[in-house]
Amino acid sequence: MTDATSYDVIIIGSGAGGGTLAYRLAGSGAHVLLLERGDFIPREADNWDPEAIFDAGKYKTKERWQDKEGRSFNPSTYYAVGGNTKVYGSALMRMREADFGAVQHHDGVSPAWPIGYDRLAPYYAEAEQLYHVHGEAGTDPTDPPRNAPFAHPPVPHDDRVERLARDLEGLGHRPFALPLGLRLNEQDDPDGPFLLRELYRVNGNESFDGYPDLTGLKADAETVCVRPALEHENVTLHPNTYVERLVTDSRGGEVKEVIAERDGERVTYRGDVVVVSCGAINSAALLLRSASDAHPDGLANGSDQVGRNYMAHNNAALLALSREPNASRFQKTLGLNDFYFGADDTDYPLGHIQMLGKSNATQLATEAPRMTPNMALDKMAAHALDFWLTTEDLPDPENRVTLDADGQIQLHYARNNTTPHEQLIQKLKSMLGALGCENRLIPCSFYLGKTIPLAGVAHQVGTCRFGTDADTSVLDVHCRTHEVDNLYVVDGSFFASNTGVNPALTIMANALRVGDHLLERLGVAG
Repeated sequence: MTDATSYDVIIIGSGAGGGTLAYRLAGSGAHVLLLERGDFIPREADNWDPEAIFDAGKYKTKERWQDKEGRSFNPSTYYAVGGNTKVYGSALMRMREADFGAVQHHDGVSPAWPIGYDRLAPYYAEAEQLYHVHGEAGTDPTDPPRNAPFAHPPVPHDDRVERLARDLEGLGHRPFALPLGLRLNEQDDPDGPFLLRELYRVNGNESFDGYPDLTGLKADAETVCVRPALEHENVTLHPNTYVERLVTDSRGGEVKEVIAERDGERVTYRGDVVVVSCGAINSAALLLRSASDAHPDGLANGSDQVGRNYMAHNNAALLALSREPNASRFQKTLGLNDFYFGADDTDYPLGHIQMLGKSNATQLATEAPRMTPNMALDKMAAHALDFWLTTEDLPDPENRVTLDADGQIQLHYARNNTTPHEQLIQKLKSMLGALGCENRLIPCSFYLGKTIPLAGVAHQVGTCRFGTDADTSVLDVHCRTHEVDNLYVVDGSFFASNTGVNPALTIMANALRVGDHLLERLGVAG
């Protein structure tokens, strides 16, 4: 193509899906345009300032969505180059092999995926390499088969987390090193100290989970994919570009134009292939906004499935109080999957437990009563052990993304499969005494979004599910829409079920898989 606004591939969104896909297509013969609604997050002191992050919400979107009752809320989401990976905790786990099949849960059946683990396994391995995943094969009892060990050794535990691991083993459990995507200093100094931990020690608090990374050591999509992709002449990035709608030909079979606003001006782009990767909520909203005579209910929505089956996990951020002080400066290194597929007293899955980044007094102050003394918050933070618990939620067509009359996003979500989540919490609580903690767990919502649980959208998936039946899915197995030949979706929208682990690595691996398909479709070298 010769038109300055025409490209072989247009990718909308630069996060785990879009950023990874751009990396895959970089250096090929395809001319690729990456459109991002936000801008680069500057590296500045506020990146690691808990007041700026958790109190002021400096980098979080200020836009408002609505719940199904029309009540307004501020979603905990980030529009930036790299998307939500800029603030993720970089826990990068493969789906379990059984997750690709139908799984019976307390509230119903989690449906099978149209592809098996074997189709994604080589791309998982590649994504782990790309995102610098540190882990230890063979320690997680639910880990799926691997053809090779992790490329990087696990991040070492801080002393208090090491004692926690030993105590869990003493109870007969099998804690494992949590797979984490981050760039350590192995190449420069293999035997040297863990650099981030030392920096956090100097800074006075851990600033990883929920923070942008001041150092560039977090393996987010901007750092490991977008910036390297931009070193190739065939990849162009347009930040600060909001895509308003997609326009098809008269019969509705092919996207012809991408209508956007860039730095306050209307611009039209054209691409042979258009890939939507705005996050499961915004991708569905974009397709719904792109309704036309050929697609009256939304683009590629003849099945009425666009926006439906929204899932976000049953998540809980819980704080335990260690009897001894917890001086950890990089706490998020341990996981526990012993209850993933069930327990001695249940025959259905409960979920996954992992450590969170170490909380500090500033974060706790956002939750505490206004007159709580600083001394009390400091003491609580000094003894805090922070846990993240995840239980799968199930696809429900009534849990969905819609648009109101003004085009504003409306998110309908009723929690399901909550009984096993409460049981998982009780499993953790029952162990606290033996783990050197007080026998109570304190909920912390600063990781989830403070307004209402609906605002916690970090694990958003499912709104354009893939499948082989065009009547019950939006995408085919290559994540191409059934109805529009040149339109793909590569964020978490494609998930048929949510499983019980963080979705990021699966989104990344799938983007690499779709990238190979696109290279073949376009007839260009990768």
